[in-house]
Amino acid sequence: MLATILTGLIALEHIYILILEMFLWTTPRARRSFGTTEQLAQATKSLAANQGLYNGFLAAGLIWGIVHPVAATGRSIEIFFLACVLIAGLYGGATAKRSIWLVQALPALIALIVVLFS
Repeated sequence: MLATILTGLIALEHIYILILEMFLWTTPRARRSFGTTEQLAQATKSLAANQGLYNGFLAAGLIWGIVHPVAATGRSIEIFFLACVLIAGLYGGATAKRSIWLVQALPALIALIVVLFS
């Protein structure tokens, strides 16, 4: 149960990131979240939308794992996609913004540990 809740929360986080990157990239909220200026946000709008799409795929994979009718297969899917989120968060924290480690990588690591030991 806890594993499903944590995996679902990670999926929701990535749906939120998808929305920010694909649809709200140039708004003050997204610019604050990602530390961009209005000019940079306008110049990188299509790149951000592409990133948002990838975050949507991560969320879709996590949801697929949660709802898969075969529990063991669903668990394997969750492990794979949580590992993907963790790796993306580690890379993003190292190359873009350190807070990504706390916002993305750490929650994914916690969820991954819980799924692995449930």
